[in-house]
Amino acid sequence: MTKQSIAIAPLGSVEERLLDSIALALWAVFGLPVERLDPAPDPVRAFDAKRGQYSSPLVLRLLQDHGSRNALRILGVIEKDLYIPMLSFVYGQAQVNGRLALLSTARLRQEFYGLPGRWELTHSRAVKEAIHEMGHTFGLVHCGNALCPMSLSNSIVQVDRKLDALCDPCSRVIKETVRGARQ
Repeated sequence: MTKQSIAIAPLGSVEERLLDSIALALWAVFGLPVERLDPAPDPVRAFDAKRGQYSSPLVLRLLQDHGSRNALRILGVIEKDLYIPMLSFVYGQAQVNGRLALLSTARLRQEFYGLPGRWELTHSRAVKEAIHEMGHTFGLVHCGNALCPMSLSNSIVQVDRKLDALCDPCSRVIKETVRGARQ
Protein backbone atom coordinates (compact mmCIF):
# COMPACT_ATOMS: atom_id res chain seq x y z
CA MET A 1 0.00 0.00 0.00
CA THR A 2 1.46 3.31 -1.02
CA LYS A 3 0.95 6.71 0.58
CA GLN A 4 -0.39 7.88 -2.78
CA SER A 5 -3.36 5.51 -2.86
CA ILE A 6 -6.96 5.26 -1.79
CA ALA A 7 -7.74 2.19 0.29
CA ILE A 8 -11.15 0.53 0.36
CA ALA A 9 -11.94 -1.26 3.61
CA PRO A 10 -14.96 -3.55 3.65
CA LEU A 11 -16.58 -3.63 7.09
CA GLY A 12 -18.32 -6.95 7.52
CA SER A 13 -19.53 -8.77 4.43
CA VAL A 14 -19.64 -6.61 1.29
CA GLU A 15 -20.28 -7.83 -2.24
CA GLU A 16 -16.96 -8.18 -4.13
CA ARG A 17 -18.23 -6.90 -7.46
CA LEU A 18 -19.61 -3.80 -5.77
CA LEU A 19 -16.21 -3.12 -4.19
CA ASP A 20 -14.59 -3.61 -7.62
CA SER A 21 -17.00 -1.09 -9.19
CA ILE A 22 -16.34 1.47 -6.47
CA ALA A 23 -12.57 1.01 -6.83
CA LEU A 24 -12.70 1.57 -10.58
CA ALA A 25 -14.86 4.70 -10.21
CA LEU A 26 -12.61 6.21 -7.54
CA TRP A 27 -9.53 5.63 -9.68
CA ALA A 28 -11.26 7.27 -12.68
CA VAL A 29 -12.38 10.35 -10.72
CA PHE A 30 -9.44 10.93 -8.38
CA GLY A 31 -6.60 9.57 -10.52
CA LEU A 32 -5.03 7.65 -7.64
CA PRO A 33 -4.42 3.91 -7.39
CA VAL A 34 -7.09 2.15 -5.36
CA GLU A 35 -6.20 -0.80 -3.18
CA ARG A 36 -8.30 -3.09 -1.06
CA LEU A 37 -7.73 -3.74 2.63
CA ASP A 38 -8.65 -7.04 4.22
CA PRO A 39 -12.22 -7.05 5.50
CA ALA A 40 -12.74 -5.87 9.06
CA PRO A 41 -15.28 -7.63 11.23
CA ASP A 42 -18.82 -6.32 11.43
CA PRO A 43 -18.57 -3.31 13.81
CA VAL A 44 -21.14 -4.65 16.28
CA ARG A 45 -20.02 -2.15 18.95
CA ALA A 46 -21.53 0.59 16.74
CA PHE A 47 -24.99 -1.02 16.66
CA ASP A 48 -27.76 0.88 18.43
CA ALA A 49 -30.47 -1.69 19.20
CA LYS A 50 -33.04 0.99 20.01
CA ARG A 51 -32.68 2.53 16.53
CA GLY A 52 -31.85 -0.71 14.69
CA GLN A 53 -28.99 1.14 12.99
CA TYR A 54 -25.25 1.61 13.26
CA SER A 55 -23.72 4.85 14.55
CA SER A 56 -21.79 6.35 11.65
CA PRO A 57 -19.38 8.37 13.87
CA LEU A 58 -18.54 5.24 15.86
CA VAL A 59 -18.01 3.17 12.71
CA LEU A 60 -15.66 5.90 11.42
CA ARG A 61 -13.65 5.66 14.67
CA LEU A 62 -13.43 1.88 14.30
CA LEU A 63 -12.35 2.34 10.67
CA GLN A 64 -9.51 4.55 11.85
CA ASP A 65 -8.22 1.68 13.99
CA HIS A 66 -8.52 -0.80 11.12
CA GLY A 67 -7.34 1.42 8.29
CA SER A 68 -3.92 1.47 6.72
CA ARG A 69 -1.57 4.15 7.98
CA ASN A 70 0.02 4.22 4.52
CA ALA A 71 -2.98 5.13 2.37
CA LEU A 72 -3.65 8.76 1.50
CA ARG A 73 -7.41 8.22 1.99
CA ILE A 74 -9.54 5.32 3.25
CA LEU A 75 -13.14 4.53 2.29
CA GLY A 76 -14.95 2.09 4.53
CA VAL A 77 -17.86 0.27 2.88
CA ILE A 78 -20.57 -1.32 4.99
CA GLU A 79 -23.87 -3.02 4.18
CA LYS A 80 -25.48 -1.78 7.42
CA ASP A 81 -27.89 1.16 7.80
CA LEU A 82 -26.15 4.20 9.33
CA TYR A 83 -27.29 7.22 11.30
CA ILE A 84 -25.85 10.28 12.98
CA PRO A 85 -27.56 11.71 16.07
CA MET A 86 -29.22 14.62 14.24
CA LEU A 87 -30.47 12.61 11.22
CA SER A 88 -32.59 9.49 10.87
CA PHE A 89 -30.11 8.02 8.35
CA VAL A 90 -27.06 8.82 6.26
CA TYR A 91 -25.75 7.23 3.07
CA GLY A 92 -22.26 7.90 4.38
CA GLN A 93 -20.03 10.24 6.28
CA ALA A 94 -16.58 11.71 5.74
CA GLN A 95 -13.95 13.82 7.41
CA VAL A 96 -13.79 17.00 5.31
CA ASN A 97 -10.10 17.42 4.41
CA GLY A 98 -9.42 14.27 6.44
CA ARG A 99 -8.38 10.72 5.61
CA LEU A 100 -11.53 8.74 6.36
CA ALA A 101 -14.86 8.28 4.62
CA LEU A 102 -17.64 5.79 5.08
CA LEU A 103 -20.31 4.50 2.68
CA SER A 104 -23.39 2.46 3.56
CA THR A 105 -24.98 0.43 0.79
CA ALA A 106 -28.07 -0.48 2.84
CA ARG A 107 -30.43 2.24 1.57
CA LEU A 108 -28.87 2.17 -1.90
CA ARG A 109 -30.41 -1.25 -2.53
CA GLN A 110 -33.94 -1.60 -3.88
CA GLU A 111 -34.54 -4.40 -1.38
CA PHE A 112 -34.37 -1.86 1.46
CA TYR A 113 -37.60 -0.33 0.07
CA GLY A 114 -39.32 -3.70 -0.37
CA LEU A 115 -38.64 -3.79 -4.12
CA PRO A 116 -36.90 -6.47 -6.20
CA GLY A 117 -33.12 -6.05 -6.30
CA ARG A 118 -31.52 -4.38 -9.33
CA TRP A 119 -27.74 -4.75 -9.48
CA GLU A 120 -27.20 -1.95 -12.00
CA LEU A 121 -29.12 0.52 -9.83
CA THR A 122 -27.26 -0.48 -6.65
CA HIS A 123 -23.97 -0.18 -8.56
CA SER A 124 -24.83 3.28 -9.91
CA ARG A 125 -25.92 4.57 -6.52
CA ALA A 126 -22.88 3.16 -4.69
CA VAL A 127 -20.46 4.69 -7.19
CA LYS A 128 -22.07 8.14 -6.89
CA GLU A 129 -22.10 8.11 -3.11
CA ALA A 130 -18.53 6.75 -2.88
CA ILE A 131 -17.37 9.65 -5.07
CA HIS A 132 -19.38 12.02 -2.86
CA GLU A 133 -17.84 10.83 0.41
CA MET A 134 -14.30 10.63 -0.99
CA GLY A 135 -14.76 14.13 -2.46
CA HIS A 136 -15.33 15.46 1.06
CA THR A 137 -11.97 14.04 2.17
CA PHE A 138 -10.33 16.09 -0.58
CA GLY A 139 -12.05 19.25 0.67
CA LEU A 140 -15.17 19.42 -1.50
CA VAL A 141 -18.37 20.63 0.13
CA HIS A 142 -21.90 20.11 -1.17
CA CYS A 143 -22.32 21.32 -4.74
CA GLY A 144 -25.32 23.32 -5.93
CA ASN A 145 -25.44 21.37 -9.20
CA ALA A 146 -28.03 18.61 -8.57
CA LEU A 147 -26.36 16.42 -11.23
CA CYS A 148 -22.94 16.49 -9.54
CA PRO A 149 -22.14 13.59 -7.18
CA MET A 150 -21.16 16.24 -4.62
CA SER A 151 -24.74 17.53 -4.36
CA LEU A 152 -26.54 16.78 -1.10
CA SER A 153 -28.84 13.74 -1.12
CA ASN A 154 -31.59 13.43 1.46
CA SER A 155 -33.51 10.87 -0.59
CA ILE A 156 -32.84 8.05 -3.00
CA VAL A 157 -34.51 10.12 -5.75
CA GLN A 158 -31.78 12.74 -5.33
CA VAL A 159 -29.10 10.02 -5.52
CA ASP A 160 -30.64 8.66 -8.72
CA ARG A 161 -30.68 12.12 -10.31
CA LYS A 162 -26.90 12.53 -9.93
CA LEU A 163 -24.35 11.63 -12.58
CA ASP A 164 -21.26 9.56 -11.80
CA ALA A 165 -18.80 12.29 -12.83
CA LEU A 166 -17.97 15.49 -10.98
CA CYS A 167 -19.11 18.78 -12.48
CA ASP A 168 -16.34 20.93 -13.98
CA PRO A 169 -15.80 23.21 -10.93
CA CYS A 170 -15.63 20.24 -8.52
CA SER A 171 -13.37 18.35 -10.91
CA ARG A 172 -10.93 21.29 -11.08
CA VAL A 173 -10.74 21.45 -7.28
CA ILE A 174 -10.04 17.72 -7.10
CA LYS A 175 -7.26 17.91 -9.70
CA GLU A 176 -5.55 20.72 -7.77
CA THR A 177 -6.04 19.04 -4.39
CA VAL A 178 -4.80 15.62 -5.53
CA ARG A 179 -1.79 17.23 -7.22
CA GLY A 180 -0.99 19.02 -3.95
CA ALA A 181 -1.43 15.81 -1.93
CA ARG A 182 1.07 14.01 -4.18
CA GLN A 183 3.80 16.57 -3.51
